[in-house]
Amino acid sequence: MKKLATFALSLSLVIPALAGCGGSGESASTGGTTTPGAAAKQEVAFNAKSEPPDLNPLTSTDTTSFWIMDHLGEGLYTKDKDGNPILGQAKEVKLSDDKLKYTFILRDDVKWTNGEPVTAEDFVFTYMKHLDPATASTTAYLLYYIKGAEAYNKGTGKAEDVGIKAVDAKTLEIELVAPTSYFDKMLATRYWHPINKKQAEATPKWAANADTYISNGAYKLVSWKHDSELVVEKNEHYWNKADVKMEKITWKMVNDATTAYQMYKSGELDFNKEMPSDILAQEKSSPDFKSVPYYGTYMYMFNVTKEPFTNKKVRKAFAMSLDRKALSEMVSQGGETPAYSMVPRGAMQPNGKDFREEGGDYFKEDYEAAKKLLAEGMQEEGWSTLPEVTLMYNTDESHKKIAQAIQEMLKKNLGVEVKMTNQEWKVYLDTTKQKNYQMGRMGWVGQINDPSFNLDYYLGESPNNRTGWVNKEYDQLNMAAKVEQDPNKRMELLHQAEAVLMDEMPFMPVYHYQQNYLVKPNLEGLTFPVNAFPSARWATKK
Repeated sequence: MKKLATFALSLSLVIPALAGCGGSGESASTGGTTTPGAAAKQEVAFNAKSEPPDLNPLTSTDTTSFWIMDHLGEGLYTKDKDGNPILGQAKEVKLSDDKLKYTFILRDDVKWTNGEPVTAEDFVFTYMKHLDPATASTTAYLLYYIKGAEAYNKGTGKAEDVGIKAVDAKTLEIELVAPTSYFDKMLATRYWHPINKKQAEATPKWAANADTYISNGAYKLVSWKHDSELVVEKNEHYWNKADVKMEKITWKMVNDATTAYQMYKSGELDFNKEMPSDILAQEKSSPDFKSVPYYGTYMYMFNVTKEPFTNKKVRKAFAMSLDRKALSEMVSQGGETPAYSMVPRGAMQPNGKDFREEGGDYFKEDYEAAKKLLAEGMQEEGWSTLPEVTLMYNTDESHKKIAQAIQEMLKKNLGVEVKMTNQEWKVYLDTTKQKNYQMGRMGWVGQINDPSFNLDYYLGESPNNRTGWVNKEYDQLNMAAKVEQDPNKRMELLHQAEAVLMDEMPFMPVYHYQQNYLVKPNLEGLTFPVNAFPSARWATKK
């Protein structure tokens, strides 16, 4: 049991965008209206907003890349239209009686986009490469379910002790640390997509350009004009190509929300998830408008290693000083739910109740109580004047408006003046990773609708935890939950863990997400996962 104490998991950084727009019915793929009576080309244009930073499953950590990668790759399991895990590259799976060893039999017709067969050795190579300390992947911990994986990744174990084995070209064995009831759901996420061994060894930067990119999913990457647009087309070698309806997907890269909205209105885009908040209200009545829950939390992290957020009472005072209803209704205007917890709505418990419903709120907005806590915290630290505070966010008009509103609320409700600064996304990620900030915007969406994948974010060893906060009790409760076989006891442990987190308050929850989109009337069949951007695989143009 001792070796399980460090069995840590988390999820990749996910920064959802505030979105939604309205529109006409022109065809984006033809640059105008289609000819009456003519069959519509099965092509769709999206807006990725920015250049995808990394399309390599081993190292990618952002939602822009995830959106594209979900169309390009496929693991042993994949997801159906409703988001449920189903067999993907594997046609059969056998589980040992002790629920520790999985044996996967690959389909006979699984191939890479270059026509070569996908083998069990490709999967072994991928997972070992992911775990290799030399890869320095920040998502390697997601494979710690595998026996020996954590020790190897941390340099304290040997590669040959990792529980992954290719029995033959089509048979793969994976041995786990402990029985994991949701392992099939994990295998259906992009972190378990294989990469082509030959290409990865021959071309280390294979994932950086279209001419070297090889994948195994429903689509193949055919064009990538960096910082401009990326195009994928149906993969003729995909084993289940008959199930793929949309022939071609183009992602534009337009960072300005107003410009993207205008492109949607003019027919250059078939779908839009970016829209200025002041336009959102008028578009809610549009037949193009669609609003769906998004399983995540918009928040501000506190760097607990930098004053004044070294003090818990100061952190709580800041959290209690926001008017979250005003933020969601007057600023973001996207139908978000005020957040007083880490775990959002959407995770169901064995007793049939939503985890959030069962746990309730952990604090409330109380400006006078907040001022009192602030004074107490300052007295504890011996501060006659509160150390200067700078609020940081990644460059984006929506994030800017929210940051400005929070700045004003802290001044009005708490009597604290805060400065603001912003950085472009890549720079921002590095800055917060290095903990060169005091208070920084962040978003988190669980790739599986389970409380553990939200709470993992703040584990002491989680590479996503950029707050400097480490709590042994919190980590132990989460670790115990991961190996607990009684589903009800498991939920009890997770509730206890969230209670510790919310008492310590290393972050300030703002709201739980709601995604707002605009979809052209002639585009049917888009699927809207609660923890990812829409998939066009089953969509058709009428």
